[in-house]
Amino acid sequence: MSAILKLEELGMLLLSALLLWNSDAAWFWYLLLLLGPDVSMLGYLINNNVGAFMYNLFHHKGVAVVIFIGGVYFNNIWMQQIGMVLFGHASLDRLFGYGLKYRKGFAFTHLGIIGKNKLRENESE
Repeated sequence: MSAILKLEELGMLLLSALLLWNSDAAWFWYLLLLLGPDVSMLGYLINNNVGAFMYNLFHHKGVAVVIFIGGVYFNNIWMQQIGMVLFGHASLDRLFGYGLKYRKGFAFTHLGIIGKNKLRENESE
């Protein structure tokens, strides 16, 4: 991923942290920002289809924005903060090169192949 895209993702991560701070979020929201949505990876224990679906549901910025806007509409601070966490975490993952998943397996993302599979692919070239 290019440096400019990484800067963009960093900006979105910082925006979500700033929005959390501005909403007087409790400390645990910041822990959730870093780790919470990754519980979705447990779907891979069932199979790749379920894993990719769950991971993408918890890491899709569109879903995060819909939840946040729903929280604004219903004046529900919890929904707003959940939206902020999901959005920020998705940006954090993109910053580290983890994209939305294909059903082929965890290593196959919209940003390219990650992990050992990438190493194997490079060795075969």
